[in-house]
Order: sequence, then C-alpha cells, then structure tokens
Amino acid sequence: MSAKIARFETFLVPPRWLFLRIETDDGVVGWGEPVVEGRAATVRTAVHELMEGLIGADPLRIEDHWQTLTKGGFYRGGAILASAVAGIDQALWDIHGKVRGAPVHALLGGHVRERARIYSWIGGDDPSESAEQAQRQVEAGLTAVKMNATGPFGFIETRAQVAAVVRRAEVVREALGEERDLALDFHGRVSAPMAKRLMAALEEVAPIFVEEPLVPELGERLPGLIAASPIPVATGERLFSRWEFKHALDAGVTVVQPDLSHAGGISEVRRIAALAELYGAVLAPHCPLGPIGLAASLQVSFATPNFLIQEQSLGIHYNVGSDLLDYLVDRSVFAFADGTIARPTAPGLGIEVDEAAVRAASARGHDWRNPIWRTSDGAFTEW
Repeated sequence: MSAKIARFETFLVPPRWLFLRIETDDGVVGWGEPVVEGRAATVRTAVHELMEGLIGADPLRIEDHWQTLTKGGFYRGGAILASAVAGIDQALWDIHGKVRGAPVHALLGGHVRERARIYSWIGGDDPSESAEQAQRQVEAGLTAVKMNATGPFGFIETRAQVAAVVRRAEVVREALGEERDLALDFHGRVSAPMAKRLMAALEEVAPIFVEEPLVPELGERLPGLIAASPIPVATGERLFSRWEFKHALDAGVTVVQPDLSHAGGISEVRRIAALAELYGAVLAPHCPLGPIGLAASLQVSFATPNFLIQEQSLGIHYNVGSDLLDYLVDRSVFAFADGTIARPTAPGLGIEVDEAAVRAASARGHDWRNPIWRTSDGAFTEW
C-alpha cells in the first residue's frame, strides 16, 4: 500500500508569510507557502477547507489533486483559492521529490541550466535612496536590480513628476553601469496615459523590463502601450492561471511573472511557462515572499528553457525582523555568486525547513497589511 496524506498544519510566520506542512502516514513531510500578502489568514482558511478532502489520499497523484482542488468546488480561481492551491501543490511536489530521492526539477524533465540569474529589490515602496542601494547590490555581486518607478502617482501627473521618475532611474543606471540590468516596477500605480508617457521618457535608461505598467483589469489597453514603446513589458503577479496569462500574451507581453505562491503552484506555473514559449516570451517568476516560495520558483526555473531571471527577496524592505534564511537549516542553498544561484540538488524543493524556528515564529504570528495610499486631496490611489 502506498503512503497516504495523514495530517497538515499551517503557520503564520513573520514578516508576512503563511507556511503549510503536510505529512504522510509514513512520516514524509512536504512544505508549501500558500499566501496572499495582507490576506494570509483568509488563505489559511481556504487551505484548511481544501485539505479536508486530501486526508487519506495518495500524495503522489498531484495532477489529479490539482484538477480537483481548482475545479471541484464549482466556483473557480481568484487570488485566495489559487494561492491556497499553490501552497498545497508545492508541498505535494516536495513530498514527491523526497519519495523519489530527487529534486523537483528532475521530475519535471531535468535541469536545463546549472545556475539561475537572480535580481534583488532596492528603494522600498517609495524610491528615494535607490542609487546608494544599487551600489551596495553591485558590490555584493548582483548583476540586476528592480525598483519601484514611482511613489503615489496621480492619474495625470506634471512634467516635474515625470522628470523625477526619470532622474531616479538615470541615477540608478549610472550606479549599475551598462553591463548590469535595471527593472522598473510600475506596480499598477500608473494610469494608461501616464504609463505611455513614462515609458517614452525612460527609453534611454533601457530597463530590462517595465513591470505591471497597468492594473490587470486594464489588460485590454496593453497592446497599444506595448506597440508604442521598445521597452519589454512584464506582467503577471496578479494573474492566476494559464487562461489569464493567454490574454496578456495575446497582448504582446515579453516577460510573464507568475508567482509560485499565487498562480496554482509548480504545476500551473510550469504550464504557464510552456504557454509563454509558444509566444516567444520568457519566464521571470515573481517572488517577493519567503524561502519555500523561492525554492519552488527555482525548481521551475531550472527546468524551464525560456527562463529569464528569478526575483528573490533577501533583505527586501518588508522583511524587517525576519528574513528567508531564518527559517532554513542550511542557509547556503540560497547563496549567490556573480548574480546567480546554483542548481539545488537535495530532494524535493531542495531546502530543509527549520521546523523549530517556524513553530517559534508562528507563536508570534503576524497581521501584516499593505499600506493604503491617498492623494493630496484624500482620495484613494494605488499602492
């Protein structure tokens, strides 16, 4: 008789993460990271509801579980359910790899590279001291960084505000030099007309991509924006399935950014990457989250031919007081050299979670919420 799923636990851990532990009746443990930033407790409830149907099931029937979890409740999709499924899927792949004695990327067809290029965040929510931070990342050996292009931004902004965005980007470009890359995240803060103006003004800075120039609900405006600028457009942190990514790819995006903790986990992101390959687009997994989400992202990145670069959040401005390495037994697995991370070779997700640290942190918990921004007249504006 094959092993069955016997029990599970969830852990709210600082700074803003949710971890999932699934254990089989023969003692194999898999870890996942199902979370929506600012809605961790809500996702936790969804995980518990979904896991009720998996107790006693074969953990290795990952595809069947994925289909049942995503479609069996009649109402489908959305950030909460897709993220709950994502963490469960990660944990089941972790178990699968440990049962087979192989890293997940080996089960996905084997690795196609030995090292994965990474980038790091600079500048925080409102980019002000980005040049100094960029220089520190250069000294640390990174070859690419990402920064928010703007702080709070009006629907139609002044020439001075546009010039300020460009100046910040130019100063960071100067710190990076011509051989390193700068990504600019619009974070959905910018209206469609201002996105077009900003991208035109930023052409000389030559970013590797502009991320989420429009909020997802304005995706029908992407074709015109993409046609008007030579800057590659990236999007996808708030898209949760291959069907949603198809619309973005039809619009002409160059870089797809599914998040392994939001977009259905390893199973679905693997399919999103294959879909992107049909369009000549590349994969850059979104991951400003914890160590399990990053480990799952890397497993897909190492098995994906059309991979571009991997986001990681070591030292990001959200991680005050707790960081990724705090929850790992062997911290060297995420060590980088020359701006890249080496292929993980340990079974499953390739990391060993420090369970004692997770349990201690869970006793503290968190109630993180994203900021609510308002313009000078008091009206809501995108964060």
